[in-house]
Amino acid sequence: MNLTQLDELDMYSAAELREAGRARRAQVPRSAHAEYRDPGGRDPLGIIEAQNIDRVPELIGLRTERMRESPFTFYRGTAAVQAADLARDPVTGAQVVISGDAHLSNFGFYRSPQRTLVFDMNDFDEAAVAPWEWDVKRLVASIVVAARARGASAADAEAAAVATAAAYRTAIRDFDALPALERYYRRIDLDGKGTVPGSLRDVVRAARRAAKRRTSSRVIARTTALGDDGRRRFLEDPPVTAHVGEELRAVVEELFQQYLLTVRADVALLFTHYRIDDLVRRVVGVGSVGTRCYIIAMSGPDREPLVMQVKQAGQAVAYEYGGMPGEALPGMREGRAIAEHGYRVVSGQRVLQAVSDPFLGYLENDGRAFYVRQFRDGNSSVEVETLDEDAFRWYARACAWVLARGHAQSPAVPYIAGYLGRSDAFERAVARWGVAYADQAEADHAAFDQAARDGRFPTL
Repeated sequence: MNLTQLDELDMYSAAELREAGRARRAQVPRSAHAEYRDPGGRDPLGIIEAQNIDRVPELIGLRTERMRESPFTFYRGTAAVQAADLARDPVTGAQVVISGDAHLSNFGFYRSPQRTLVFDMNDFDEAAVAPWEWDVKRLVASIVVAARARGASAADAEAAAVATAAAYRTAIRDFDALPALERYYRRIDLDGKGTVPGSLRDVVRAARRAAKRRTSSRVIARTTALGDDGRRRFLEDPPVTAHVGEELRAVVEELFQQYLLTVRADVALLFTHYRIDDLVRRVVGVGSVGTRCYIIAMSGPDREPLVMQVKQAGQAVAYEYGGMPGEALPGMREGRAIAEHGYRVVSGQRVLQAVSDPFLGYLENDGRAFYVRQFRDGNSSVEVETLDEDAFRWYARACAWVLARGHAQSPAVPYIAGYLGRSDAFERAVARWGVAYADQAEADHAAFDQAARDGRFPTL
């Protein structure tokens, strides 16, 4: 049975896939996921250097400083390193659309198009077709690294990892029991009743407050000034915010028209109400620092503001460093090699999120791909290091449920459910792997910090 092509799984019934998953345990026991293998020859610092080559040179020092802050911020910026490490691990052979960077801080809250507050994955730069285990392991190891940052004991950190992997297994089995259409519609809607336990209510209340603040109007009010021509201009705040060269400014209208060809007709019509006022480069995230990212200030007929983000999309780390063949996500038009990276991010987000930004689109410029989305639409994330133990574990389990929901959109879910089974064998194994990999990540962080001190990486 070939499980590496998403569009070939309809040849098999769900029952056949479940049985194949159970049978796969004979070749890849669930306990096989426990061992972190380092055969030697790892070069994590070399991978980080390679990623810096195409980044904006004056921002690389900022990336270094953000990654030096702690083992957890370092882990957030090293999806490529982990992809190279995961390429050596045993897998079942089942591939799904993965996030590719499913660490704990890449989940969060945002407003749905229906204006309800939802909880879901929120970063898809590394979305790819790859082994489902890779997302689970990245999430579980991040649980351990974050738990240690909170001061948790070794036993509590491992217990949180076990609980997270168990939540994933249970959710996969629950989703497998549902029709595909029901799986598609499931989501965590925090504006409903009875969804959130008491331990996390303060976190959700804070998310609601943040959602009210994180709007285009607030961005415009805090970061722009009104020019003599009636247009809003961004204020300089280097290196976080800086105006771009005239060459890019001259083609922004043309590029925006290219983007509009990739959105729905209703969205394209909506944008006819708006004009572009200004464009600046904007630094975001940890791992993304140094990639090309811009925000665009727009205004409607009554100067109502809208802020859009245009972010560079490169090759997914699962393909570039993980050795995956680079299978295109369903629906990609042929002959768009550059734009495919932007399409991959946009389509990965639409697949993995229960509800997505209707403004998602993509474009290409100067040999690089970009994706486009609304900036600051009520989105917020959780400072996981500050949560108490009860809230931390619930939050981690919620992330696991969301991850399982995303994976369950791919047709291999019965196979995964059959492989995972009813026992706790997989979660105990992958938790042990997570502990070992957290040790590795901490050692890599220390080596990176020393290399920065020695001048190998630019600093501020």
